[in-house]
Amino acid sequence: MKKIIITILILSGIYTAASAQSLNTGEFGVNVGLNTSSVQYSGTGENSDYKAGVNIGISGEYYFSDRWGIKAKVSYDQKGWGNGFLVLDDGTEIDGVDYHLNYITVPVMADWHFGRRRNWYLDFGPYVGFLASASETSHSADVKPLFNNTDVGIAFGIGVKIPVSRTASVFFEYDGQGGLNNVFSTSEGGTFQNIRSGFNVGLLFPIGK
Repeated sequence: MKKIIITILILSGIYTAASAQSLNTGEFGVNVGLNTSSVQYSGTGENSDYKAGVNIGISGEYYFSDRWGIKAKVSYDQKGWGNGFLVLDDGTEIDGVDYHLNYITVPVMADWHFGRRRNWYLDFGPYVGFLASASETSHSADVKPLFNNTDVGIAFGIGVKIPVSRTASVFFEYDGQGGLNNVFSTSEGGTFQNIRSGFNVGLLFPIGK
């Protein structure tokens, strides 16, 4: 909980700093989206079955020019995978288990704006996710102790924003995340890395005017 509060305060600081500028130097956004997620096992290079989820987020961007900016987000991200397995304390293995992982994810990305009106954008950069909860379907059990508390990786996205008034734009976005560390606290023979993609829609508001 302390980490979540700190990340929210960091994003609030970014928003406040950008708002203090004299001209339109950034944007503040809110979004909701649908996710598909899985894990890739490095031992075989194979992906697990995909699982659907949602994400809800806020973002703040500071413009360095009409083409480049830096964007930070805080998102509630549902991840996980289907048709996995669970090993009980007595050594029994249960197949067909669906895992549900909920993260607070914080990407910090470079944002490149392109197109004649600079209404298209491409962003990329690192992210860190803080595990809020983890459960599985076979026994409806809390399995958070089995997982790492953080998920670190690379985030990217492409989107377009459409002005709807002088003070707001609608945006549509595809974004992805690729984990670099093991989602489990311990595992034998390889690592399990999060993979997530999402289709998002939201509103953007200019700041710093």
